[in-house]
Amino acid sequence: MSSKLRNIDFDFVKHRNKFFMISLALIVLGGLVLAIFGLNLGIDFSSGSRVDINSEQKLTTEEVSSEFDSLGYKPESVTLAGGGDMAVAAFKDELEKEEISELKDHFSELYGAEPNVSTVSPDVAVDLAKNAFIAVAIASIGIIIYVAIRFEWLQGMAAIVALFHDAFFIIAVFSLLQIEVNITFIAAVLTIVGYSINDTIVTFDRIRENMKLEKKVKDFEDVARVVNKSLVQTLARSINTVLTVVFAAAALTIFGGEAIRPFAIALLIGLVAGTYSSLFIASQIWAVWKGKQLKKKKFSTASSEA
Repeated sequence: MSSKLRNIDFDFVKHRNKFFMISLALIVLGGLVLAIFGLNLGIDFSSGSRVDINSEQKLTTEEVSSEFDSLGYKPESVTLAGGGDMAVAAFKDELEKEEISELKDHFSELYGAEPNVSTVSPDVAVDLAKNAFIAVAIASIGIIIYVAIRFEWLQGMAAIVALFHDAFFIIAVFSLLQIEVNITFIAAVLTIVGYSINDTIVTFDRIRENMKLEKKVKDFEDVARVVNKSLVQTLARSINTVLTVVFAAAALTIFGGEAIRPFAIALLIGLVAGTYSSLFIASQIWAVWKGKQLKKKKFSTASSEA
């Protein structure tokens, strides 16, 4: 596959507007999905209670839900973890001390192990959401600074646009499928941010090397030629790398437990979006901006000479 991909003669930059329109159309659709369905926030961000039930025998969601029903409780969701010997029940409301005591006594007697009950108050949920936002913001700022120092600030800004592009698609799909958004989701987004920026940096590094080999880059056509050459050179590496990780993420999605499935789904979406943005968004945006910068510089030089 690698040798065939290296021989591809495709003008990526020429079709940049098509790539931009595809992303823009998907972003608009994603925005509509978010506006209509919203996000299914877990108790980490919306407050509530979580009951972890352990058992020496295999559990089923129907069995655990039935036990809660017998006590008069209606959890928002019941998922299995730990290979099926652990069930996690989520409640949108905070459980009172008497209710927690009742649940512990019931499931301790039923399964021989006391369940763990954790409660998140509205104030704590707000703090968690704020800290998650700060974590993503700090990561983004750090990436801009690193890429700007390592390469140039235009490439840093293009990389951040691509990262927000990737993160938005993960959020939109989670909204469409109504998958619970919790701290694990934030971990998945940060993981994708790291993977995507690595792929983008590899592409930008090749662009920088090819720019040095050019005798003189004077206008957008020269930049486009360099970008096309660099993308062809890194295409095989990008596809081969993402395929290996996608197979692992797909396996986790299919065969993994309910607890890890949202993380695996986020990885799967982010990996595909990250590879697409690194090849067809970040580098194309930089090419457009760099072309305008060279044009402005050329105009300023001509004006000063006149």
